[in-house]
Amino acid sequence: MKNTTEIIHSTVDFVKKELVGAEGGHDWFHTYRVWKMACRIAEYEECNKLVVELAALLHDIADAKFNDGDEEAGALKAADFLSEMNVTDEVIGHVVEIIRHVSFKGGNHQQEFRSPEMDIVQDADRLDAIGAIGIARTFNYGGYKNRKIYDPEIKPDLNMTKEAYRNSTAPTINHFYEKLLLLKDRMNTRTGTVMAEHRHQFMEEFLNEFYEEWEGMK
Repeated sequence: MKNTTEIIHSTVDFVKKELVGAEGGHDWFHTYRVWKMACRIAEYEECNKLVVELAALLHDIADAKFNDGDEEAGALKAADFLSEMNVTDEVIGHVVEIIRHVSFKGGNHQQEFRSPEMDIVQDADRLDAIGAIGIARTFNYGGYKNRKIYDPEIKPDLNMTKEAYRNSTAPTINHFYEKLLLLKDRMNTRTGTVMAEHRHQFMEEFLNEFYEEWEGMK
């Protein structure tokens, strides 16, 4: 097996190449932010830092949303790459489980896998889904899918199944209520929880401004 620094550098190069042309909210820069945030949170947690870094770097290597709903695509691609790097089976297995379970899958979905490393990567990924960057990513994806920005007649659905959440075509504003505003209370680590509070408040302020402008009040 290569040393840790070589493995991380090789993984960064691999992910950059794989995500060329990816949708703007799930591109290399999203991965980069999640990776850096995961490293930051890991400084305050007992964890295997190699697992954290690899899982953060590979967590969106083949997102199911862009692979015909195939939830195994990312895990399999990551496992193949890490095997080529001669990473130990134990590390590969742990990274693969994180990739399989890290994503938000709707309000009724119960998480089936937990570990300190999973908690860190999931918090880092969720932090990138909220706040100013989260708002930008949300509207970028809504535009990518040609969704309405807002329709007062279409109410958010907080009781969707995993399948309904995945196939939703609701206006972008609904996504705040169906996912983004829920994440603050689902953070795993103390560091993630503290950071989520600020980003959550920013989204609340944005929504208040949005509705006032929508009604011509400002």
